[in-house]
Amino acid sequence: MQSFDIPAFPLVEDASGVMRISGTRVPLEVIVTAFDCGATPEEIVVNHPTLTLPQVYAIIAYALQNRPRIDAYMAVRQAEAHALRTEIESRFPAPVGFRDRLLARRATTKSE
Repeated sequence: MQSFDIPAFPLVEDASGVMRISGTRVPLEVIVTAFDCGATPEEIVVNHPTLTLPQVYAIIAYALQNRPRIDAYMAVRQAEAHALRTEIESRFPAPVGFRDRLLARRATTKSE
């Protein structure tokens, strides 16, 4: 009988509570979101070269088996991101008319 080494589970929680793929800075939600949008594990690895195919498959299998837990985690992360964005936008508001000036500049650049 042949013995096999079972690799360690490739998911760790950092000090701020973000779940990351072991040995990388890639958060769990990157893989889950990509997979939910139809990306294959191979495509995810191509787009995130610090990941390995076995890691991505392990994370996808874990996410599929623990969907309610993953969905709850993703909801918390989205709420935190929204709160941070709101705080940044309130502390550093865009100058009045800034977007309109950028769009006008783009329009004149395209017509030249």
